[in-house]
Amino acid sequence: MLSRLSIVSCALLLLGVADFSWASDEEASYSRRGADGCIGCHGDWDPPLMGLFQTPHGNPHDARAPFGERQLQCEACHGPGATHGGRVPRGQPRPPIINFGSNAWTPIPQQNAMCMNCHEGHVGEQWAGSTHDLNAVACADCHSLHTPKDAVLSKQTQAEACYSCHANVKSDFLKPSAHPVRQGKLVCTDCHNPHGTSNEGLLIRTTLNETCYGCHTEKRGPLVWEHAPVVEDCTICHDPHGAVHPSMLTRRAPLLCQSCHTPSGHPAVPYDSGDLAGGTASPFLLAGSCLSCHTQVHGSNHPSGKALMR
Repeated sequence: MLSRLSIVSCALLLLGVADFSWASDEEASYSRRGADGCIGCHGDWDPPLMGLFQTPHGNPHDARAPFGERQLQCEACHGPGATHGGRVPRGQPRPPIINFGSNAWTPIPQQNAMCMNCHEGHVGEQWAGSTHDLNAVACADCHSLHTPKDAVLSKQTQAEACYSCHANVKSDFLKPSAHPVRQGKLVCTDCHNPHGTSNEGLLIRTTLNETCYGCHTEKRGPLVWEHAPVVEDCTICHDPHGAVHPSMLTRRAPLLCQSCHTPSGHPAVPYDSGDLAGGTASPFLLAGSCLSCHTQVHGSNHPSGKALMR
């Protein structure tokens, strides 16, 4: 029977792509056994390392992949491992190799630089100096390479990966009125670019409103009669991650509307000595509130729509 240590080597040889010339005397710092030596000790890790061979990184037919022809297999990412996997005198620590994640001994800039060797074109030039870069976020904090499916690349699991840091956003998406992230119809990267942009909040488009218009095109305009806060910033009225009020409003009407519009002299205000607490206010204010009359609150193209009523 084949020994456990020869699984990877034999598989690659049968596929006709194995070439261990990279383990020559001139490159003695790299292991001669390749991935076999790694799996011998780390094969039972959680998550299991063998899941790597179901990912693009473990594809032996892709010359760009770590397991492609003439590549360094595990050491393509973890660095030279000959001394790490060799004999260590009793009582001496095993020489470390590059490890990944926030809790790893390898400095995060060095970890990310290793990933950038191949993925700089995918990440883009905006990573350097971005929010995640300045907060020392490692690539491995979001991405998992040893599992068949990277959670952050799937609509069903991406949000949970982001929630590991952004717990406050998770609580917003659990509110009664929220974008359909829990339903898997929307993901964080539909609005944000985690690898960095020159826009506020890592937004994928130049402004917040332009990002919203990507889905809500009917609000874009231009309109004959525009509502000033709509043109300025959607978050003046809406909380994009979720709210306890309908339509993700930051406050319910009329309180939201009256934060800009004084109620003095308006027909919805009672003209006697009573007030809302006394129950003498206009029934329009207590029912649909301001929206009972001002139905086109985002703007109107009607010639008589100055008051956003039609």
